[in-house]
Amino acid sequence: MFPVLETERLVLRELIEYDALDIFNCFSNADVLRYYGQNPLTSLDQVKQIVRNFSKNYNEKRGIKWGIEMKGTSGIIGTIGYQEWSSEHKRAEISYALFPEHWGNGFATEAAAKVISYGFKEFGLMRIGAVVFVENKASNKLLTKLGFVKEGILRNYMYQNDIPFDTNIYSLLK
Repeated sequence: MFPVLETERLVLRELIEYDALDIFNCFSNADVLRYYGQNPLTSLDQVKQIVRNFSKNYNEKRGIKWGIEMKGTSGIIGTIGYQEWSSEHKRAEISYALFPEHWGNGFATEAAAKVISYGFKEFGLMRIGAVVFVENKASNKLLTKLGFVKEGILRNYMYQNDIPFDTNIYSLLK
């Protein structure tokens, strides 16, 4: 059963095909993708397949992706989750994205704190990593605020619009 998490203002729930339009609008937005290392989504069918892949990854214990929803509303305002989840090595990498109209309200901090706590307690993680574009000041600040330690820089590690970017690599240990 997919875990539903709650914070003071948010519900983190399973992404479903109904969310496809919201996901498409988020991940076809140049502002959101500026530091994401992903090409823009191009169709709702593509998004529906991605949602099915999220479900498959969770069932196979390789990753989990929640939709971030504000309490009392319907529709998501972003996504958060783990990829590169290794039960054997007790580690995963966290990633998150919020729709631009919700930036600067503390939602990413609130959702990430809950997902981190859940990962340590329920998934038995001992290490949570994060890879962030050096230029992404907001995300670098968020990770530091949550206690992540910068381990170094991965040079030319991610491409955005066929341009290589350096990334910071962070970790948080239980």
